[in-house]
Amino acid sequence: MKIGIIGGTKGLGKTLAWYFKEDRFDVTVTGRDVNTGKKVSKELGVNYSDNNIETVKNSDIVVISVPIASTKDVIEELAPYMPKESVMIDVTSVKEGPTEKMEECLGDDVEFIPTHPVFGPRTTSLNGQVIVLTATKKGKWYPKVYDYFESKKMRIIETTAEHHDYMMAVVQILTHFSYISTASAIEKLKVNIKNTEDYESPIYNLMIDTIARIVSQNPYLTYSIQHENKSGEKIRQAIADAVLELKEVLTNHDEDKFVEIALRATKNMGDIQGALGRSDKAINSLTEELEILKKSIGKEVGLKHIYSGKVHLGVLEELDVDFLKLKTQNNKIKKLKIANIEVLTEDELFKWKIDNQKIYAESISCVFSKTSDGEIIKETLSKIKDITKIELKEEYEGPQIKQNDISYTFEVEGLSKNSISDVKNTLKGFGGIIR
Repeated sequence: MKIGIIGGTKGLGKTLAWYFKEDRFDVTVTGRDVNTGKKVSKELGVNYSDNNIETVKNSDIVVISVPIASTKDVIEELAPYMPKESVMIDVTSVKEGPTEKMEECLGDDVEFIPTHPVFGPRTTSLNGQVIVLTATKKGKWYPKVYDYFESKKMRIIETTAEHHDYMMAVVQILTHFSYISTASAIEKLKVNIKNTEDYESPIYNLMIDTIARIVSQNPYLTYSIQHENKSGEKIRQAIADAVLELKEVLTNHDEDKFVEIALRATKNMGDIQGALGRSDKAINSLTEELEILKKSIGKEVGLKHIYSGKVHLGVLEELDVDFLKLKTQNNKIKKLKIANIEVLTEDELFKWKIDNQKIYAESISCVFSKTSDGEIIKETLSKIKDITKIELKEEYEGPQIKQNDISYTFEVEGLSKNSISDVKNTLKGFGGIIR
Protein backbone atom coordinates (compact mmCIF):
# COMPACT_ATOMS: atom_id res chain seq x y z
CA MET A 1 0.00 0.00 0.00
CA LYS A 2 1.39 3.38 -1.04
CA ILE A 3 1.12 6.35 1.31
CA GLY A 4 2.02 9.87 0.22
CA ILE A 5 2.57 12.39 3.01
CA ILE A 6 2.34 15.95 1.72
CA GLY A 7 4.63 17.95 4.00
CA GLY A 8 6.19 14.85 5.47
CA THR A 9 9.76 16.11 5.89
CA LYS A 10 9.10 17.98 9.13
CA GLY A 11 7.01 17.93 12.29
CA LEU A 12 4.10 15.53 12.66
CA GLY A 13 4.28 14.46 9.01
CA LYS A 14 7.81 13.17 9.54
CA THR A 15 6.75 11.35 12.72
CA LEU A 16 3.87 9.65 10.87
CA ALA A 17 6.23 8.68 8.05
CA TRP A 18 8.43 6.88 10.57
CA TYR A 19 5.47 4.94 12.02
CA PHE A 20 4.13 3.98 8.58
CA LYS A 21 7.58 2.87 7.42
CA GLU A 22 7.94 0.72 10.56
CA ASP A 23 4.70 -1.00 9.51
CA ARG A 24 6.19 -1.70 6.07
CA PHE A 25 4.04 0.68 4.04
CA ASP A 26 5.56 2.16 0.87
CA VAL A 27 5.95 5.77 2.05
CA THR A 28 6.76 8.90 0.05
CA VAL A 29 7.20 12.26 1.75
CA THR A 30 7.14 15.62 0.01
CA GLY A 31 8.60 18.99 0.92
CA ARG A 32 9.95 22.08 -0.76
CA ASP A 33 13.50 21.82 0.58
CA VAL A 34 15.24 19.14 -1.50
CA ASN A 35 18.23 18.84 0.84
CA THR A 36 15.96 18.30 3.85
CA GLY A 37 13.86 15.84 1.86
CA LYS A 38 16.84 13.74 0.85
CA LYS A 39 18.14 13.76 4.40
CA VAL A 40 14.79 12.56 5.77
CA SER A 41 14.56 9.96 3.01
CA LYS A 42 17.90 8.50 4.04
CA GLU A 43 17.20 8.80 7.76
CA LEU A 44 13.79 7.07 7.68
CA GLY A 45 14.26 4.81 4.67
CA VAL A 46 11.33 6.37 2.79
CA ASN A 47 10.96 7.90 -0.68
CA TYR A 48 11.19 11.64 -1.23
CA SER A 49 9.62 13.79 -3.92
CA ASP A 50 9.44 17.53 -4.46
CA ASN A 51 6.39 17.04 -6.71
CA ASN A 52 3.11 16.92 -4.75
CA ILE A 53 0.95 16.17 -7.77
CA GLU A 54 2.97 13.16 -8.95
CA THR A 55 3.07 11.82 -5.40
CA VAL A 56 -0.72 12.08 -5.13
CA LYS A 57 -1.23 10.36 -8.49
CA ASN A 58 0.76 7.36 -7.29
CA SER A 59 -0.68 6.99 -3.77
CA ASP A 60 -3.49 4.91 -2.31
CA ILE A 61 -3.56 7.08 0.81
CA VAL A 62 -2.71 10.80 0.76
CA VAL A 63 -1.98 12.45 4.10
CA ILE A 64 -2.09 16.26 4.16
CA SER A 65 0.36 17.46 6.81
CA VAL A 66 1.02 21.09 5.97
CA PRO A 67 0.59 24.27 8.05
CA ILE A 68 -3.03 24.92 9.04
CA ALA A 69 -3.20 28.14 7.04
CA SER A 70 -2.19 26.27 3.86
CA THR A 71 -4.29 23.13 4.34
CA LYS A 72 -7.43 24.21 2.47
CA ASP A 73 -5.42 25.53 -0.49
CA VAL A 74 -3.39 22.31 -0.71
CA ILE A 75 -6.56 20.18 -0.59
CA GLU A 76 -8.09 22.23 -3.40
CA GLU A 77 -4.89 22.02 -5.48
CA LEU A 78 -4.42 18.25 -5.15
CA ALA A 79 -8.04 17.04 -5.16
CA PRO A 80 -8.27 16.71 -9.00
CA TYR A 81 -5.27 14.33 -9.04
CA MET A 82 -6.51 11.87 -6.42
CA PRO A 83 -6.77 8.37 -7.96
CA LYS A 84 -10.16 6.67 -7.99
CA GLU A 85 -10.85 4.55 -4.89
CA SER A 86 -8.12 6.37 -2.95
CA VAL A 87 -8.50 8.25 0.34
CA MET A 88 -7.38 11.69 1.52
CA ILE A 89 -6.60 12.25 5.21
CA ASP A 90 -5.65 15.54 6.82
CA VAL A 91 -3.99 15.82 10.24
CA THR A 92 -4.57 19.45 11.19
CA SER A 93 -5.78 20.44 14.66
CA VAL A 94 -8.69 22.46 13.20
CA LYS A 95 -11.33 20.37 11.46
CA GLU A 96 -14.22 22.49 10.18
CA GLY A 97 -12.35 24.20 7.31
CA PRO A 98 -10.50 21.10 5.97
CA THR A 99 -13.65 18.95 6.27
CA GLU A 100 -15.71 21.43 4.28
CA LYS A 101 -12.96 21.82 1.66
CA MET A 102 -12.56 18.05 1.11
CA GLU A 103 -16.33 17.64 0.87
CA GLU A 104 -16.42 20.42 -1.72
CA CYS A 105 -13.45 19.41 -3.89
CA LEU A 106 -13.29 15.60 -3.87
CA GLY A 107 -15.44 13.48 -6.16
CA ASP A 108 -17.67 10.62 -5.06
CA ASP A 109 -15.02 8.08 -6.08
CA VAL A 110 -12.51 9.44 -3.51
CA GLU A 111 -13.02 9.00 0.22
CA PHE A 112 -11.86 11.54 2.80
CA ILE A 113 -11.27 11.15 6.54
CA PRO A 114 -10.48 14.32 8.50
CA THR A 115 -8.37 13.42 11.53
CA HIS A 116 -6.60 15.13 14.40
CA PRO A 117 -3.74 13.25 16.08
CA VAL A 118 -3.75 14.94 19.50
CA PHE A 119 -0.02 14.61 20.05
CA GLY A 120 3.13 16.28 18.82
CA PRO A 121 6.11 15.25 16.70
CA ARG A 122 8.15 14.38 19.82
CA THR A 123 5.80 11.49 20.66
CA THR A 124 7.71 8.19 20.92
CA SER A 125 4.75 5.77 21.04
CA LEU A 126 1.19 5.74 19.66
CA ASN A 127 -0.02 3.54 22.52
CA GLY A 128 -2.63 5.51 24.48
CA GLN A 129 -2.42 8.60 22.24
CA VAL A 130 -5.67 10.27 21.16
CA ILE A 131 -6.79 10.37 17.53
CA VAL A 132 -10.00 12.21 16.57
CA LEU A 133 -11.96 11.26 13.44
CA THR A 134 -14.56 13.68 12.04
CA ALA A 135 -15.71 11.87 8.90
CA THR A 136 -19.03 13.05 7.48
CA LYS A 137 -19.51 9.72 5.68
CA LYS A 138 -17.83 6.34 5.99
CA GLY A 139 -16.71 4.37 2.94
CA LYS A 140 -14.54 1.27 2.52
CA TRP A 141 -11.41 3.03 3.79
CA TYR A 142 -12.90 4.11 7.10
CA PRO A 143 -12.88 0.69 8.85
CA LYS A 144 -9.33 0.03 7.58
CA VAL A 145 -8.05 3.33 8.98
CA TYR A 146 -9.99 2.80 12.21
CA ASP A 147 -8.60 -0.73 12.63
CA TYR A 148 -5.05 0.53 12.05
CA PHE A 149 -5.33 3.10 14.83
CA GLU A 150 -6.98 0.51 17.06
CA SER A 151 -4.11 -1.93 16.42
CA LYS A 152 -1.77 0.75 17.77
CA LYS A 153 -3.89 0.87 20.95
CA MET A 154 -4.75 4.51 20.35
CA ARG A 155 -7.76 6.21 21.95
CA ILE A 156 -10.15 6.85 19.05
CA ILE A 157 -12.77 9.60 19.30
CA GLU A 158 -15.46 9.90 16.62
CA THR A 159 -17.29 13.24 16.52
CA THR A 160 -18.28 16.13 14.27
CA ALA A 161 -15.85 18.77 13.06
CA GLU A 162 -17.83 21.48 14.85
CA HIS A 163 -17.79 19.73 18.22
CA HIS A 164 -14.10 18.87 17.81
CA ASP A 165 -13.16 22.48 17.14
CA TYR A 166 -15.05 23.79 20.17
CA MET A 167 -13.45 21.19 22.44
CA MET A 168 -10.01 21.98 21.00
CA ALA A 169 -10.67 25.66 21.55
CA VAL A 170 -10.80 24.81 25.26
CA VAL A 171 -7.96 22.26 25.19
CA GLN A 172 -5.54 24.12 22.91
CA ILE A 173 -6.51 27.76 22.57
CA LEU A 174 -7.17 28.31 26.27
CA THR A 175 -4.00 26.43 27.24
CA HIS A 176 -1.70 28.10 24.70
CA PHE A 177 -3.14 31.56 25.28
CA SER A 178 -2.90 31.42 29.09
CA TYR A 179 0.56 29.82 29.14
CA ILE A 180 2.07 32.16 26.57
CA SER A 181 0.52 35.06 28.48
CA THR A 182 2.17 33.79 31.68
CA ALA A 183 5.53 33.43 29.95
CA SER A 184 5.15 36.91 28.49
CA ALA A 185 4.35 38.32 31.95
CA ILE A 186 7.50 36.71 33.37
CA GLU A 187 9.52 38.28 30.55
CA LYS A 188 7.95 41.71 31.14
CA LEU A 189 8.82 41.42 34.84
CA LYS A 190 12.46 40.85 33.78
CA VAL A 191 12.61 37.69 35.90
CA ASN A 192 15.44 35.25 35.21
CA ILE A 193 13.86 31.79 35.58
CA LYS A 194 17.19 30.43 36.84
CA ASN A 195 16.94 32.76 39.82
CA THR A 196 13.67 31.16 40.91
CA GLU A 197 15.12 27.63 41.19
CA ASP A 198 16.11 28.04 44.83
CA TYR A 199 12.51 28.93 45.71
CA GLU A 200 10.57 26.63 43.40
CA SER A 201 7.97 24.17 44.66
CA PRO A 202 7.27 20.91 42.76
CA ILE A 203 4.05 22.38 41.35
CA TYR A 204 5.85 25.52 40.15
CA ASN A 205 8.51 23.29 38.59
CA LEU A 206 5.89 21.30 36.67
CA MET A 207 4.13 24.49 35.57
CA ILE A 208 7.33 26.09 34.26
CA ASP A 209 8.25 22.91 32.36
CA THR A 210 4.76 22.78 30.82
CA ILE A 211 4.83 26.46 29.87
CA ALA A 212 8.30 26.02 28.35
CA ARG A 213 7.01 23.08 26.32
CA ILE A 214 4.16 25.19 24.93
CA VAL A 215 6.12 28.36 24.17
CA SER A 216 8.94 26.41 22.51
CA GLN A 217 6.57 25.15 19.81
CA ASN A 218 6.56 26.71 16.37
CA PRO A 219 4.96 30.15 16.98
CA TYR A 220 3.55 30.21 13.45
CA LEU A 221 1.72 26.95 14.17
CA THR A 222 0.49 28.26 17.51
CA TYR A 223 -0.78 31.42 15.83
CA SER A 224 -2.59 29.36 13.17
CA ILE A 225 -4.31 27.29 15.86
CA GLN A 226 -5.47 30.50 17.55
CA HIS A 227 -6.46 32.19 14.28
CA GLU A 228 -8.16 29.37 12.36
CA ASN A 229 -10.48 28.07 15.09
CA LYS A 230 -13.85 29.82 14.86
CA SER A 231 -14.35 29.57 18.64
CA GLY A 232 -10.98 31.14 19.41
CA GLU A 233 -12.14 34.69 20.10
CA LYS A 234 -14.88 33.52 22.47
CA ILE A 235 -12.33 31.51 24.48
CA ARG A 236 -9.76 34.32 24.61
CA GLN A 237 -12.41 36.79 25.75
CA ALA A 238 -13.46 34.43 28.54
CA ILE A 239 -9.85 34.25 29.78
CA ALA A 240 -9.44 38.03 29.59
CA ASP A 241 -12.72 38.56 31.50
CA ALA A 242 -11.70 36.06 34.20
CA VAL A 243 -8.28 37.66 34.68
CA LEU A 244 -9.71 41.19 34.91
CA GLU A 245 -12.44 40.08 37.33
CA LEU A 246 -9.93 38.39 39.63
CA LYS A 247 -7.57 41.35 39.47
CA GLU A 248 -10.38 43.75 40.38
CA VAL A 249 -11.44 41.55 43.33
CA LEU A 250 -7.89 41.57 44.71
CA THR A 251 -7.41 45.29 44.04
CA ASN A 252 -10.58 45.93 46.07
CA HIS A 253 -9.44 43.58 48.88
CA ASP A 254 -12.67 41.59 48.47
CA GLU A 255 -11.81 38.34 50.24
CA ASP A 256 -15.34 36.94 50.15
CA LYS A 257 -15.63 37.42 46.39
CA PHE A 258 -12.19 35.87 45.84
CA VAL A 259 -13.17 32.78 47.85
CA GLU A 260 -16.47 32.55 45.97
CA ILE A 261 -14.70 32.62 42.59
CA ALA A 262 -12.10 30.07 43.70
CA LEU A 263 -14.69 27.64 45.09
CA ARG A 264 -16.92 27.98 42.03
CA ALA A 265 -13.94 27.30 39.76
CA THR A 266 -12.86 24.32 41.88
CA LYS A 267 -16.29 22.68 41.68
CA ASN A 268 -16.14 22.91 37.90
CA MET A 269 -12.78 21.08 37.71
CA GLY A 270 -14.40 17.63 37.96
CA ASP A 271 -12.47 14.81 39.63
CA ILE A 272 -10.24 16.77 42.00
CA GLN A 273 -8.98 13.65 43.77
CA GLY A 274 -8.00 12.11 40.45
CA ALA A 275 -6.18 15.31 39.49
CA LEU A 276 -4.33 15.32 42.81
CA GLY A 277 -3.35 11.68 42.29
CA ARG A 278 -2.04 12.29 38.77
CA SER A 279 -0.11 15.40 39.77
CA ASP A 280 1.32 13.55 42.79
CA LYS A 281 2.57 10.85 40.43
CA ALA A 282 4.18 13.44 38.17
CA ILE A 283 5.88 15.13 41.11
CA ASN A 284 6.99 11.83 42.65
CA SER A 285 8.40 10.58 39.37
CA LEU A 286 10.60 13.68 39.13
CA THR A 287 11.96 13.33 42.66
CA GLU A 288 12.15 9.52 42.59
CA GLU A 289 14.35 9.35 39.51
CA LEU A 290 16.63 12.05 40.90
CA GLU A 291 17.01 10.03 44.12
CA ILE A 292 17.88 6.93 42.10
CA LEU A 293 20.56 8.91 40.26
CA LYS A 294 21.99 10.29 43.51
CA LYS A 295 22.30 6.75 44.91
CA SER A 296 23.93 5.56 41.67
CA ILE A 297 26.94 7.89 41.73
CA GLY A 298 30.04 5.75 41.26
CA LYS A 299 27.99 2.85 39.90
CA GLU A 300 27.20 1.56 36.42
CA VAL A 301 23.91 2.84 35.01
CA GLY A 302 21.98 2.62 31.75
CA LEU A 303 20.36 5.89 30.64
CA LYS A 304 17.86 5.94 27.78
CA HIS A 305 17.32 9.17 25.83
CA ILE A 306 13.56 9.63 25.80
CA TYR A 307 13.45 11.06 22.25
CA SER A 308 16.14 9.21 20.29
CA GLY A 309 15.78 5.96 22.24
CA LYS A 310 19.58 5.64 22.41
CA VAL A 311 20.94 3.99 25.56
CA HIS A 312 24.06 5.39 27.19
CA LEU A 313 25.99 2.96 29.41
CA GLY A 314 28.68 3.89 31.91
CA VAL A 315 29.61 4.87 35.45
CA LEU A 316 27.74 7.88 36.84
CA GLU A 317 30.45 10.36 37.83
CA GLU A 318 28.46 13.37 39.06
CA LEU A 319 25.19 15.27 38.66
CA ASP A 320 23.72 18.69 39.38
CA VAL A 321 20.23 20.16 39.00
CA ASP A 322 20.14 19.92 35.20
CA PHE A 323 22.99 17.70 33.96
CA LEU A 324 24.93 14.55 34.78
CA LYS A 325 28.31 13.21 33.70
CA LEU A 326 28.73 9.61 32.61
CA LYS A 327 32.06 7.85 32.20
CA THR A 328 31.57 5.52 29.25
CA GLN A 329 33.25 2.15 28.67
CA ASN A 330 35.94 3.79 26.53
CA ASN A 331 36.70 6.20 29.44
CA LYS A 332 35.12 9.23 27.78
CA ILE A 333 32.99 11.66 29.79
CA LYS A 334 29.50 12.22 28.37
CA LYS A 335 27.33 15.09 29.60
CA LEU A 336 23.58 14.45 29.46
CA LYS A 337 20.58 16.62 30.30
CA ILE A 338 18.65 14.90 33.12
CA ALA A 339 15.26 16.02 31.74
CA ASN A 340 15.95 14.09 28.51
CA ILE A 341 16.85 10.69 29.99
CA GLU A 342 15.22 7.91 31.95
CA VAL A 343 17.09 5.43 34.15
CA LEU A 344 16.81 1.82 33.05
CA THR A 345 15.85 -0.68 35.74
CA GLU A 346 18.20 -3.60 36.43
CA ASP A 347 16.05 -5.90 34.28
CA GLU A 348 15.84 -3.39 31.43
CA LEU A 349 19.59 -2.80 31.50
CA PHE A 350 20.29 -6.54 31.58
CA LYS A 351 18.05 -7.14 28.55
CA TRP A 352 19.70 -4.24 26.70
CA LYS A 353 23.14 -5.70 27.36
CA ILE A 354 22.04 -9.10 26.04
CA ASP A 355 20.73 -7.48 22.84
CA ASN A 356 23.64 -5.10 22.29
CA GLN A 357 26.84 -6.41 23.87
CA LYS A 358 29.22 -9.28 23.12
CA ILE A 359 28.26 -12.57 24.77
CA TYR A 360 31.04 -14.80 26.14
CA ALA A 361 30.43 -18.57 26.13
CA GLU A 362 32.25 -21.54 27.63
CA SER A 363 31.60 -25.22 28.38
CA ILE A 364 32.54 -26.10 31.96
CA SER A 365 32.72 -29.65 33.36
CA CYS A 366 32.87 -30.13 37.12
CA VAL A 367 32.93 -33.24 39.35
CA PHE A 368 30.66 -33.45 42.39
CA SER A 369 29.47 -36.16 44.76
CA LYS A 370 26.59 -38.27 43.46
CA THR A 371 24.49 -36.92 46.30
CA SER A 372 24.50 -33.51 44.61
CA ASP A 373 21.68 -32.18 42.41
CA GLY A 374 22.77 -30.77 39.03
CA GLU A 375 19.55 -28.82 38.51
CA ILE A 376 19.89 -27.01 41.86
CA ILE A 377 23.52 -26.17 41.01
CA LYS A 378 22.40 -24.82 37.62
CA GLU A 379 19.67 -22.71 39.26
CA THR A 380 22.22 -21.20 41.65
CA LEU A 381 24.68 -20.42 38.86
CA SER A 382 21.96 -18.67 36.83
CA LYS A 383 21.66 -16.04 39.57
CA ILE A 384 25.31 -14.93 39.22
CA LYS A 385 25.64 -11.33 38.01
CA ASP A 386 25.86 -10.92 34.21
CA ILE A 387 25.15 -14.60 33.44
CA THR A 388 22.71 -14.56 30.53
CA LYS A 389 22.17 -18.28 29.94
CA ILE A 390 23.16 -21.58 31.56
CA GLU A 391 22.25 -25.13 30.56
CA LEU A 392 23.05 -28.49 32.13
CA LYS A 393 24.18 -30.33 29.00
CA GLU A 394 25.49 -33.62 30.38
CA GLU A 395 25.62 -35.80 33.50
CA TYR A 396 28.50 -38.27 33.16
CA GLU A 397 29.59 -41.31 35.17
CA GLY A 398 32.45 -43.25 33.59
CA PRO A 399 35.98 -44.65 33.85
CA GLN A 400 37.54 -41.26 34.50
CA ILE A 401 35.13 -40.46 37.35
CA LYS A 402 35.33 -41.98 40.86
CA GLN A 403 32.61 -44.45 41.78
CA ASN A 404 30.69 -42.13 44.12
CA ASP A 405 31.14 -39.03 41.95
CA ILE A 406 29.39 -37.52 38.93
CA SER A 407 30.51 -34.99 36.34
CA TYR A 408 28.19 -32.17 35.25
CA THR A 409 28.83 -30.23 32.04
CA PHE A 410 27.35 -26.74 31.93
CA GLU A 411 27.08 -24.52 28.84
CA VAL A 412 27.55 -21.00 30.21
CA GLU A 413 26.97 -17.62 28.53
CA GLY A 414 27.74 -14.27 30.14
CA LEU A 415 28.29 -10.59 29.47
CA SER A 416 31.95 -10.66 30.51
CA LYS A 417 34.87 -12.99 31.09
CA ASN A 418 34.59 -12.14 34.78
CA SER A 419 31.07 -13.58 34.89
CA ILE A 420 32.40 -16.89 33.50
CA SER A 421 35.17 -16.84 36.11
CA ASP A 422 32.55 -16.23 38.81
CA VAL A 423 30.77 -19.42 37.71
CA LYS A 424 33.96 -21.44 38.04
CA ASN A 425 34.72 -19.95 41.46
CA THR A 426 31.18 -20.72 42.64
CA LEU A 427 31.52 -24.35 41.48
CA LYS A 428 34.79 -24.66 43.39
CA GLY A 429 33.16 -23.04 46.42
CA PHE A 430 30.52 -25.77 46.35
CA GLY A 431 33.32 -28.37 46.53
CA GLY A 432 33.37 -29.17 42.87
CA ILE A 433 36.50 -30.10 40.94
CA ILE A 434 36.71 -28.57 37.48
CA ARG A 435 37.94 -31.07 34.88
